[in-house]
Amino acid sequence: MSLRLMAVHAHPDDESSKGAATMARYAAEGHDVMVVTLTGGERGSILNPAMDRPEVVADIAAVRVAEMAEAARILGVQHRWLGFVDSGLPEGSPTPVLPQGCFAREKVEDAVKPLIQAIREFRPHVLITYDENGGYPHPDHIMTHIISVRAWTEAATDAHPELGEPWEIKKMYYTHGFVRRRLLALDAYYVDRGLPSPLGEPLKRWVSERGDIMERVTTQVPCADFFDARDDALRAHATQIDPNGPFFAVPADVQRRVWPTEEFELARTRVRTSLPEDDLFAGIDPDEAPEEAPGQAPGDGSAADGPQSI
Repeated sequence: MSLRLMAVHAHPDDESSKGAATMARYAAEGHDVMVVTLTGGERGSILNPAMDRPEVVADIAAVRVAEMAEAARILGVQHRWLGFVDSGLPEGSPTPVLPQGCFAREKVEDAVKPLIQAIREFRPHVLITYDENGGYPHPDHIMTHIISVRAWTEAATDAHPELGEPWEIKKMYYTHGFVRRRLLALDAYYVDRGLPSPLGEPLKRWVSERGDIMERVTTQVPCADFFDARDDALRAHATQIDPNGPFFAVPADVQRRVWPTEEFELARTRVRTSLPEDDLFAGIDPDEAPEEAPGQAPGDGSAADGPQSI
């Protein structure tokens, strides 16, 4: 029996830079995987100089739809747009006000409803989203965290009956892609061999008030065989990803040898599991996973303060 995994992301391209190899692996193994993209990425800057052309700029929304479709095809996942408008990343001092009608200015009680409907229709056993900092403090990422946590609870209750039958997600994870320990390990691979490291200068510039997010990681999923699919999906987002940029500074074969996993934090669970894990579906029995949504509202299921066996 296949299980179902839903990854909730703020913009097209987020799915390919955060947990993409894991999704490709589960899809290849026969599980149902869906990416839900909350906004169209309309306000994203063109970060690949080769794509900074007038015809692309004039039709950026349609271009990003096509890029997302290609990335989903490469990863082997289903995809669903929720239709919110990209908020953009405000810059300057004082920080400018976010534009009217953008995702980050939506009322939470309204913004959560399309996600609840998507959950009740797809019925995921596992949901992936961002932590309370959004992975990085983009207003759309933080809003994605807020509505994902709210949907975890409300999708399983009798709230909003017009959005479908209640569905209880078994586990929720935060995806953690910017792990300092991983970069140090990759840097050491070059240094130990007397080779120039492409990560030396980036590590010197690394500044984080939160320390290394690796301290929060509970789950490392082996997925090295799908690093090429991840990189191809990234390149599909040609307006956002420079093929000569930092995402590809370390070849995939080196990454496979040095750090063959992707990292996640178990944030909520309604099943028992033991930490650390190497599988997002750990603790979920395929023979017992309900195909029909339960009618009773479950508890919160937070894993944040739980013991190592939960």
